[in-house]
Parts: sequence; structure tokens; C-alpha cells
Amino acid sequence: MTTLTDPPQASFRLSMLLNDTRYRSLTLQAITAILLALAIWYLADNLIKNLRAAGLNIAFDFLGNPAGYDINQTLIDYSNQSSHGRAAIVGILNTILVAFLACVTATIFGVLAGVLRLSNNWLIRKLMAVYVEIFRNIPVLIWIIIIFTIMTAVMPGARAYLGEDPEKDMLLGLFAFTNRGVYVPAPIWNPGSGVVVAVFLLSIAGVFAYRRYATKVLYSTGRLLPMGWPSLLILFVPVVLAYFLMGQPIGLDRPDPLANRFNLRGGLQIGAPLIALWFALSIYTGAFIAENVRAGILAVSKGQSEAASALGLRPGRVMNLVVLPQALRVIIPPLISQYLNITKNSSLAIAVGYADITATLGGITLNQTGRAIECVLLLMLFYLTISLLIAAFMNVYNASIKLKER
Repeated sequence: MTTLTDPPQASFRLSMLLNDTRYRSLTLQAITAILLALAIWYLADNLIKNLRAAGLNIAFDFLGNPAGYDINQTLIDYSNQSSHGRAAIVGILNTILVAFLACVTATIFGVLAGVLRLSNNWLIRKLMAVYVEIFRNIPVLIWIIIIFTIMTAVMPGARAYLGEDPEKDMLLGLFAFTNRGVYVPAPIWNPGSGVVVAVFLLSIAGVFAYRRYATKVLYSTGRLLPMGWPSLLILFVPVVLAYFLMGQPIGLDRPDPLANRFNLRGGLQIGAPLIALWFALSIYTGAFIAENVRAGILAVSKGQSEAASALGLRPGRVMNLVVLPQALRVIIPPLISQYLNITKNSSLAIAVGYADITATLGGITLNQTGRAIECVLLLMLFYLTISLLIAAFMNVYNASIKLKER
């Protein structure tokens, strides 16, 4: 029903799409979307016509053909008779491996350097400033080459560890550092090892649950529960019990210096290209993360730390329980960009011979098959997918720690 005071309802007219503020933004967005779709259609149609005129077509059946080349470090079984598709999967796994390792270590370096840059100790503060200014102002490719050159030129050859009377002894009888990489023990998975791994994962979840509970108790009651030794007990005691109850199902395959005259046998070899790329990405990106951490800490009011200190909390507790949780709201958004940079900068692996997705699919496979368009499209799809997944995960975490208004 309408009353005498209600304004008359105007009928809809096409001119309102531009003149009425209720519809104008929607109209402009619709026009932009249509123009963008037409531009994409035109480019795709032009590409298909040019390929057809040149006698070419877009096809991905080459991924099933034998690759014909070896890969120095793989996470899955691979030989030169495997397909190009399997070579691409090996490259994807290698990219994810180095990106994950670099994200973890860069975060550790960045948090430590960012906190120490605000230390009251003049020497430590200046040393961290030197680290940040040096590493973030030199291109990461140069650091990759420098670290790789140092490893291959300074580290001893594998022969130094071979024979009954070697020139060098392995560290703890388990680790050998050579110019080819680092040899470490490899796990041997026997029946029952899956139970131990499951218990280990549950122990990690238990540690996070306990620390969250301790923090909740502190905020609600002011009672400070110990963090260190309970976390260690929760992490190791169940794993050790499961390990012995299952009959010690996980063994170690150690590097054997007597198995071969020319190279170490057994164990797991972490190649020099992987170490150089991993360490260079970590220390380079860690310098940027350090500045993000420093900015986040400075964004927290000094009154917060002064109030915590007045309650008798030690400086370490003040940083972990009061300052850093509030600083995360400033740190996380730029940290997402740094993780994306690590993932994309890992494509520089080809400079030291590390077989990532760019070196396999975008390098050797592209040159052998001549399928440049298909290979580049797959590369773009991979980097777009992994970047969106990282951003989505970090955005979910960022939303969980933001201030929630009542």
C-alpha cells in the first residue's frame, strides 16, 4: 500500500543506466566485462587463425612422448625414457620443494633479523642493519651464483671421504659435505612406519593445541603456564613410545664411503644447485621480511610493551605474547607478497642447473618438441595456480588474526 506522503514510483528507463547512481557502476562494470571478453576472443581467434595458416595447432599429446633427458635430482622415480609429462611433474615437485623450504627459512631469518634490528644492543642492531641493506640491494641471481660457486670451489670432492683412510671424516659418521652437495642419511620405511609418522603428526597438532590453550589461560586468568618442556614432551614422548612399540620400523640408510671408489653410495644426496638456490632465496627474501617485521613491531604502541613489563613479564615474553601477536596484522599482508616472490624467483634455478618446472617444461621439453605456446601456457597456469593457492591460504590466516569488532 502507498500513502499520500510516499513519492511517486518512477518507471524504469534506459537512460537511468547512466544517469541514475544506483545503476551507473553496474553498467560501467558490465561494459568493461564485455569489452574484455571481446578482446580475449579477438586475440584467441587471431592466434588460432595464424597457427592454422602456418600449419600448426595447439595440442598437448607431446606430453606422452619419451623425454630423452636425465634429471639430476628427483622426488619421484624418473628416467630418460619417462614421458615429458612426468618430467614436468618432477619439475613441479622440485619447484614446490625449494619454494617451501625457502619460505620457511626466510621467515625464520626475517623474524630474527627484524626483532634484532630493534635490539638495545648497538652491535647487534647494526649487524642486522648491515645484513638487511647488503642482501636486499643485490639481485638474488648474483647471490645464487655466489653461493653455488663457493660450494663447488671450496667444498672438498667426494673422494676425500672415500676409502679406509679418508682425508676427511663424515660429521658424526652421518653427514658428508662435498662440492656435489650434502650427503645425509635416508629413512628406510618398514611395515609399521606409517603409525609412527601418524603419531608424529598428531604430536605436532598437540603442541599447537597446548600452546593455544596456555595462551588462552594466560589471557583469561593471568596464569602463565610453561611452554618449553611441555611442548617437547608432547612432541617426542608419544613418537618415541610408538617407535619402540612398533618394533623400530624406521631405519637409516647411511652414506657408505667404502661402497665405491669414485662417489659416496647410500643415503640421500641434497645437490649443490638445490642448496645454493634454497639458501640464496632464504637470505635474500629474509632481508625484506625483516623490514616487514620491524615495521609491524614499530606499529604497536609502546604503551603495550610498557604495560606488559609493568606486570613483570620478561622481555622475551613481552615480544612473544604481546607485541608480535599485534604486529602480525601489519606483517602478514606484505609477507604474502614475499612468499609469492620466492615462488616466482625459484625460476632462476636454471642458472645453477636445478631442474625446476622452468628448466624442464619451459627449457628442455620446449626446445625438444618445439611446442612453445603449449609449454608457456602450462608454465603460466602452474605459476598462477600456485600463487593463488599461497595467497588464499595466507589470506585465510590473515583473516583469522585480524581485530574482530563487536
